[in-house]
Amino acid sequence: MIRQIMLPLIVSGVLLAACAGQSIPGTGAYPEPGSPSDIIVASPYPGFEQGYPAPWEPAVGDENLVRGEVFIEKQEVIVQESFPPQFVLKLSGALPTPCHQLRVKVNDPDAQNQIQVEVYSLAKPDEICIQVLEPFEDSIPLGSYTSGEYKILVNGKQAGVIAP
Repeated sequence: MIRQIMLPLIVSGVLLAACAGQSIPGTGAYPEPGSPSDIIVASPYPGFEQGYPAPWEPAVGDENLVRGEVFIEKQEVIVQESFPPQFVLKLSGALPTPCHQLRVKVNDPDAQNQIQVEVYSLAKPDEICIQVLEPFEDSIPLGSYTSGEYKILVNGKQAGVIAP
């Protein structure tokens, strides 16, 4: 008697479990094929996985924000194992408030083979924000250089040297 009851229960459980992962089209449980969520954004730097554009890159509308300081505690130039070598500037520090957004602008090498990196913050001019430092840590791709020696200057201070 127990076998007669258990067998239909087990079969029903297996069928319900198999149907649990399926969705009815148009219900919103899963995106429809070809929707924007199917788009995969590839990193412009191989081996460096980050959304593009990066949140620290200058953006349209930045001219409406107020420029502020960034307190850099640690800066390091990292050489990635690739050919040609890719270089990354790893920064950590603090923003003046949680309302400030980090911005980093990497300039092309100048005549003295110096790569100027501007690090600053932006905030809305009329926004009221708690006055507490907001820590940050980011990796900034510097690109690839095949020959020569380049000094990396962060806000005018030397952070490292690239010598491929």
